[in-house]
Amino acid sequence: MIIERHEEVLVALRRIIRAVDLHSKRLMQSVGLSGPQLVLLKTLAREGPLTTGRLARLASLSQGTISAILDRLERRGFTARTRSESDRREVVVTLTDEGRRTVGSAPDLLQESFIQSFKGLADWEQTQLLASLQRLAQMMDAADLDASPYLETRPLDGSWEAGEEKRGAQTAEQQGPPAISKPRRRSGGRRPQGGPEGGAEPAG
Repeated sequence: MIIERHEEVLVALRRIIRAVDLHSKRLMQSVGLSGPQLVLLKTLAREGPLTTGRLARLASLSQGTISAILDRLERRGFTARTRSESDRREVVVTLTDEGRRTVGSAPDLLQESFIQSFKGLADWEQTQLLASLQRLAQMMDAADLDASPYLETRPLDGSWEAGEEKRGAQTAEQQGPPAISKPRRRSGGRRPQGGPEGGAEPAG
């Protein structure tokens, strides 16, 4: 079977998409976190307490996205937010002991291994790869899309989590309560004394 060159490109793209998706699922299964959530925890573990603005800049995320992610991390006890003692207008984010333990047990991010491999390339290879990917994004009408440097196929703010929780609740509601099996009467036998409702045994 002869594969056209454009098909090889599409296959390579599909493999990249699958790799990102599979890694996201493995990360969620292992520590229950998305890539951006783990990046924030790792940044706090490395840098110490940070203002939300400084954390947003280091993580290359918007303030709105940072706030949404921190809301979820705080509910799970991984981070805490307090007012700065030097400037009450600023909010400082701190990593909790539970958050630190989670970072220690978390696997490496896919983008971390990619960055390490990319930095190992010669300058001309890096430039060539970047130009090819930028051209590819242009060909797919994606050159002007807003994007952050994260290998993640779902919304970075974690808004998809609420959708999954809602779908799970709807599925459980549609399935209804678990069926309760009724006691079976023995063929040709007598009922237990007192009957099924606790009343007297009817006369035969």
